[in-house]
Amino acid sequence: MNQWINEAMNQFVSSQLRLDLLREALPYIQRFKGKTFVVKLSGKVTEDRDHLISLCEELALLHQVGIRICVIHGGGKQLSDLAKKMGVEQTIIEGRRVTDDETLEMAKMIFAGKINTDILAALRHRGIHAVGLSGIDGNIVHAERRPPKEIVDRATGESAQVDFGHVGDILEIDTRLLTVLLDHDYLPVVSSLGADAEGKVFNINADTIAAEIAIQLKAEKLVLLSDVDGIYLQAGEPQTKLSRLSADEAEELINNGSATGGMIPKLQNIIELLRRGVKSAHIINGNSRNSLLAEVFTNEGTGTMIAAS
Repeated sequence: MNQWINEAMNQFVSSQLRLDLLREALPYIQRFKGKTFVVKLSGKVTEDRDHLISLCEELALLHQVGIRICVIHGGGKQLSDLAKKMGVEQTIIEGRRVTDDETLEMAKMIFAGKINTDILAALRHRGIHAVGLSGIDGNIVHAERRPPKEIVDRATGESAQVDFGHVGDILEIDTRLLTVLLDHDYLPVVSSLGADAEGKVFNINADTIAAEIAIQLKAEKLVLLSDVDGIYLQAGEPQTKLSRLSADEAEELINNGSATGGMIPKLQNIIELLRRGVKSAHIINGNSRNSLLAEVFTNEGTGTMIAAS
C-alpha cells in the first residue's frame, strides 16, 4: 500500500511540475505571439536524426503558439564529411572554408539538398507547413565574390594573399518572399547559399545570413543553435558561462580584455546586430533536449542571452 501511495504522490508531483512550467510559459507565449524569431541551425545540430527530430518538435511548438519562425541553416560538418568521402581536400583558414569548384558543387548538394530536406521532413512529421529555400530563391541573398584577402599566419607571423574561391559577401537581403510565407503561416527554411546578379552561386556563412535576415525582418530574437552551451569567459570552465548581458556589457568585455580569441568577433557581430534593431540574441546548445523551449519560455533559460539594452 505504501509503495502505491508513494508512486501516486510522485506522479502527482510530476504532473504539478509540468503544469507549473505551463504557467511559467504563459506570459512568454503572450509576449512573443506574432513576433518573428530567426533560428540558425549549425551542421552539428542537424547531423543526428534523433536530435533533429527533437529540435524540430520544439520549433513546431513555437510555431503553433503563434511565433513566426524563420530557420537558417549551414552544414559545414556534413560538407567536410562528404568531401572526405569523395577525396576532395578542404582548406579552412581562420575558420573560413576555401570553396573551390568541387566544394561548391558539394555545398549545393548538401545545403540546398540533403540538410534542407531533412529539416523539412522532420517539421512535416509534426504537421508544420515548411518551405525549403536557399538564399538564391526569390533573390533573398544578393552577394558578390569575396576578394582575395591578406591573412596572417598566427604560428609563423607570415602573411599571404588568400583567394577564398566561391565564397560570397552579402550586398543586400530581400525578405519579400520570406514575409509572404510568414504572413501565410508557412515556416521558411533557408540554406546558406547566395548569388550575384549574373547567377553565380556562392557559399556564404550561415551566421552572417541569419543575422542580416533577422535585421531585415525586424526580428524579436536571433537564436544561434550549435553544440556549445553559450559564451564562456574561460573555455571549458562551466562556472564562467555568461547567462545574460547587455550589448554595452558585451562591448566592455572586449574593451577590458575579458573576451579573448574567437569570442571577440562573435560578440562584435552580435553587438552590431542588436544595434541595428534585433531585440536579443541567444547562443544555446541545440543538442540538449528542450534547450530552445527553456530559453524562450522560462526565466532561467539555458544558454547566453545578449539583449539590446
